[in-house]
Amino acid sequence: EPYDITEIPGADVLHHGNGILAESQENAARLFGSGATHYSTEGSSLCIKAMLAILKMEHEVEHEQERPFLLAARNVHRSLVDACALLDFSLCFLPSQEQANICSTRLSKEMLEKAILHCKEKPLGVYITSPDYLGQMTDIAGLSAVCKKYELPLLVDNAHGAYLHFLKQPMHPLDFGAAMCCDSAHKTLPALTGAAYLHIHRDYRERFEPYAAQALTLFGSTSPSYLLLQSLDLCNQYLSQEYPQSLERLVEKITLIKKELLSCGICVEPSEPLKIVLNTAQNGYEGTVIAEEMREFALECEYADWQSVVLMVTPENTETDWKRLRYWALETKLVKEIRKALPQKAVPSLQTEWALTIREAAFARHTMLPVREAVGKICAAETVSCPPAIPIAVCGERITEEMAELFLQYGIEEVCVCTDKWE
Repeated sequence: EPYDITEIPGADVLHHGNGILAESQENAARLFGSGATHYSTEGSSLCIKAMLAILKMEHEVEHEQERPFLLAARNVHRSLVDACALLDFSLCFLPSQEQANICSTRLSKEMLEKAILHCKEKPLGVYITSPDYLGQMTDIAGLSAVCKKYELPLLVDNAHGAYLHFLKQPMHPLDFGAAMCCDSAHKTLPALTGAAYLHIHRDYRERFEPYAAQALTLFGSTSPSYLLLQSLDLCNQYLSQEYPQSLERLVEKITLIKKELLSCGICVEPSEPLKIVLNTAQNGYEGTVIAEEMREFALECEYADWQSVVLMVTPENTETDWKRLRYWALETKLVKEIRKALPQKAVPSLQTEWALTIREAAFARHTMLPVREAVGKICAAETVSCPPAIPIAVCGERITEEMAELFLQYGIEEVCVCTDKWE
């Protein structure tokens, strides 16, 4: 492959560039309206680690707090927990309204403000995921206003929302005041797997940009893929041309198809514009069963669990794809063999008991135990299914009966716990 090169003369250096890569990243910043944009060839996972490292570096200059902590919504990706283990952060999980799925957390600005006021020490920032795996979007504008009131940066895992800035009414976290966010370009834009953006808001550029290159270098490979970098550069070109118009037409088409699915008797949940989220449990079927059925119609979903199927759409989907979806909607069990709705399994409010710090638990001696035997033990590693890679128990937490029920509900039969030395 002629473009599979490394950082040779003329090809610039990714995180300390002054040539073609620096120029390309500046182009991306202009497109997204950011104060600075950096490329990642290791997905949003690298960007998340870098965001926390930036906070820690900037924090150390100003403060002497022994162990920094974040306020975070519970539905975080495991990358955040990994970052906390590596950087020795603590997490304080924000309370939320009851949900039927670990993927979503309903957090209001009032709940956030109450949580901030209850903190004995000032957190380094607030961290949320929006959109989440089920297409739910958080009130970032409201949360951002609260964060600014208390001088806290808002960090957003926007892995599924790289396209949001290019809607007719922009809905990107930067548009709503987030201090930093990550976008997985490869999820919703035409970029190779692993291609991602780290954005810093204009208002935070002076504060955070001086630490960005070092933070990315700390966790990133010294051999970034130039194939991925080229795909990000080409993606910029794509975004700068007719993408907003194509996106607007696509959103209209998705709105229409959602109405068609509803008219067939299929339950469609409200979601962000490019997701079609089906509540299969309402018609008596687990999402995993319907996902298998869809494969018989040459349709592959993004995610399925016991109650939902999630489809993601792009302007590049063909008319054949849409015909397949419409044909499936006429033939599916959800319409032809309707059953009694499955009982709702609300996710219990998980009470956190920190027996160890995240770092202590992550690097402790550990063993695998059946879920039931793990109750009362200390979680040593976030045992997750991927997708959605959302930890039910976080390193350092004591595993409860409620957590055990959730593990089993998501098909997890063994978990990693610290050895008895730590009991």
